[in-house]
Amino acid sequence: MQLEGKAGLSIAEACQAARLSRSGFYRHFEEHLPRQANTELRGQIQQICLESRCYGSRRVVGQLRKQGMVVNRKRVIRLMQEDNLLCLRKRRYVCTTDSRHTYAVYPNLTRDWKPNGINQLWVADITYIRLRESFLYLAVILDAYSRKVIGWALDNHLRAELALEALIQALADRPVTSALIHHTDRGVQYCAREYVDLLLSYGIRISMSRTGNPYDNALAESFMRTLKCEEVYLRSYRDREDALLHIQEFLDNIYNCRRLHSSLGYMAPAAFEAVTYANQAVITA
Repeated sequence: MQLEGKAGLSIAEACQAARLSRSGFYRHFEEHLPRQANTELRGQIQQICLESRCYGSRRVVGQLRKQGMVVNRKRVIRLMQEDNLLCLRKRRYVCTTDSRHTYAVYPNLTRDWKPNGINQLWVADITYIRLRESFLYLAVILDAYSRKVIGWALDNHLRAELALEALIQALADRPVTSALIHHTDRGVQYCAREYVDLLLSYGIRISMSRTGNPYDNALAESFMRTLKCEEVYLRSYRDREDALLHIQEFLDNIYNCRRLHSSLGYMAPAAFEAVTYANQAVITA
């Protein structure tokens, strides 16, 4: 039965119209509302931390209260700890990924160096994607010269397989030379044996950010901010399939093919790469 045009229905009337028992409605309400409220709070905390890197729990609570949310600081601290959102409070404690592991780490090969061509430097990172009652995780690889997204993967876990899936996609679509550098933070996903072995099998040089320094991977961090501000924060994804549909559209069609970058002479990454390859062909002809 359609309820369009009927405003101000009581719960009893709405349940009767939907042929749903009131007990069933309240059971569903009590089961899902707390999780949705918790996810709403976690999403707000994450956005505040990303926008204000030096904010600790006190300032986060203050900002939440300015936004009209009545919150307990202990609850905010707990959520920030559980979701690794405390990491952005101070530079020396940045923990956007889990670097507390026993895998080998590699030195930063990108300090004071910028690529001057395609496929010289790839940068990678992982971020949160909020659903109504949970989070997904997105792993992305960019070509640092063209800013193009060359590999990505979305799933509900943070295991190394997530980052590995994005890397396999990039390797399948791009030529690889011994001059290529792959740069990430020191997260366990990027230090895992499977990930490192795949890079080494292609002769790719491995570079990692210094401990507690997010600025060493600033390009990837900047992209994640663009993704959040221009796609994620503008939507409320129903579930994984809904998020996958819209994020794929944003990455493959909007960001890569239509979004203009001032650093690329106001060209989209795909167009910039096409022009770059065309110029190289003329030079070598």
